[in-house]
Amino acid sequence: MKTILSAVTLLMIISACNVSRKMETPKPALPVAFRNAATTTDTSSIAEVQWKDFFNDAILQKLIDSAIRNNYDMQIALKNMESSKLQFKQIKFNHTPQVSLNVSANTNRPSDNSLNGFTLSQFLGTNHIEDYNANLSLSWEADIWGKIRNQSKAALAQYLQTAEARKAIQTNIVSSVSQGYYNLLMLDEQLDVARRNLRLNDSTLQIIKLQMQAGQVSSLAVQQAEAQQLAAEQLIPEFEQNITVQENALRVISGALPTRIERNTRLKQLNPAERIPTGLPSEVISRRPDVHHAELALNVANANVGFNKASMYPVLNITAAAGVNTLKASNWFNIPASLFGTVAGSVLQPVLNRKKLKTQYEVSKIEREKVVLQFRQSVLNAVGEVSDALVKIEKLKSRQEIAANRVRTLQQTTGNASLLFKNGIANYLEVITAQSNVLQSELELASIKRQQLSAVAELYRSLGGGWK
Repeated sequence: MKTILSAVTLLMIISACNVSRKMETPKPALPVAFRNAATTTDTSSIAEVQWKDFFNDAILQKLIDSAIRNNYDMQIALKNMESSKLQFKQIKFNHTPQVSLNVSANTNRPSDNSLNGFTLSQFLGTNHIEDYNANLSLSWEADIWGKIRNQSKAALAQYLQTAEARKAIQTNIVSSVSQGYYNLLMLDEQLDVARRNLRLNDSTLQIIKLQMQAGQVSSLAVQQAEAQQLAAEQLIPEFEQNITVQENALRVISGALPTRIERNTRLKQLNPAERIPTGLPSEVISRRPDVHHAELALNVANANVGFNKASMYPVLNITAAAGVNTLKASNWFNIPASLFGTVAGSVLQPVLNRKKLKTQYEVSKIEREKVVLQFRQSVLNAVGEVSDALVKIEKLKSRQEIAANRVRTLQQTTGNASLLFKNGIANYLEVITAQSNVLQSELELASIKRQQLSAVAELYRSLGGGWK
């Protein structure tokens, strides 16, 4: 008998190991280096830099700090972390026996004509019976197959997921606030461009009116100059509207009421970094919160598979109770006569619902395979986002140089056209055309500068920076 019990115990232990078999994290395909990344032996990454050091504009730092502290999505994420932590602590107690205190007192008065009533009157000389009971009861499920252990693993992974979710929200906040701030500076610059061009058009219009009075040009010249002036003038309320909307958006993301944002920084004062180290693609998995969140989801799925498989195996329950029991309250503390104790063990094997448990197990395996695919997809998306940001930075730099040269050329053209026009060598159409071209080129240059700064901020986020 001892040999058989030992063999059964050994078999259960071996089976338990098979039930709770851990699945290794899959190795996603990763390139040696990011596409469009500069060739270098430097393995450092801008993602290692804290956001306060990466964004050195004082006003932007203040906006980001306010958003991280007051953003409602961030506060909800922190509450989710607290809730998940409490659940994890609770599940850890599933390993310990459940102890309950029970105190009861009852009386039973059977019918005098019943068997119980006749027996009581004949043997005990009473027509009722009392029962007083006080005991401690204990119940414990032996975690032979690792069911409880897998519950704890799943709870831990879910708690860590909430921490990664908070990090992901912070990286998005840092990126959104910085890009919104750059957009605000671009709108400031474009508003100044529109006002300067309006003043230039107004000066041109006055000269054309004087020429019309002198009979040098017709009313058509005045009308075309006025139309050009109105085209520049209508940009001003549009930019003012967009500035207010952008200020409101930045305030709302910071959990504050919409109001004006004081700033003294100009777009031309900010320059993208010349050297932007990206590090190795393999480091994205450990740095990016969303990728790490997907990796932890695999731990949850694997624990669920182990739990559902263990549910198909027998459950060993051990129960015990000890206390005092008596028919009279006066004998309640008559020890040891009133003491009692019970110990029991039971094995519960699912039979009729085994098919249901088997289905749940198979479904959990499929869910685990889905999570593996989602993890691989998150890694692929991360590498793609980094490559996209790198090519944007590279090509926007070329576009910015071309646009800046075009602006300088058109500004010279506008000055020359105005001078020639005043001296009667150029006509009014050449002046209007030159002014229109310089307006559009200066607006485009400001837009490209904002895109450059935003691309660097997006690269910082896509590499996993912003949550430190």
